[in-house]
Amino acid sequence: QVQLVESGGGLVQPGGSLRLSCAASRSISSINVMGWYRQAPGKERELVASITSGRTNYADSVKGRFTISRDNAKNTVYLQMNSLKPEDTAVYYCKVVVFPFDYWGQGTQVTVSS
Repeated sequence: QVQLVESGGGLVQPGGSLRLSCAASRSISSINVMGWYRQAPGKERELVASITSGRTNYADSVKGRFTISRDNAKNTVYLQMNSLKPEDTAVYYCKVVVFPFDYWGQGTQVTVSS
């Protein structure tokens, strides 16, 4: 099992930045699939960014603005979010895959508003 705890969300003005963290309860060095998802009110949860065997993937809506990274020494996955827009407002969740199971964090709220 893996417990995940997200942090770093909050209220930010359009154009601002936030860095989300997802701390795992165990070593992530052997975990090949990790990702960040988000869910806005009334919408389905969607993939924002992922790392799979070292390769990164981004939703078109965040390419060039968001960066996913991992620090195995800290058992943490990050999502750096720059040039934030109101449409980025959502609850952000991290997920890791330890075959055959998916593990999710509890989510952190990101609100982009002036």
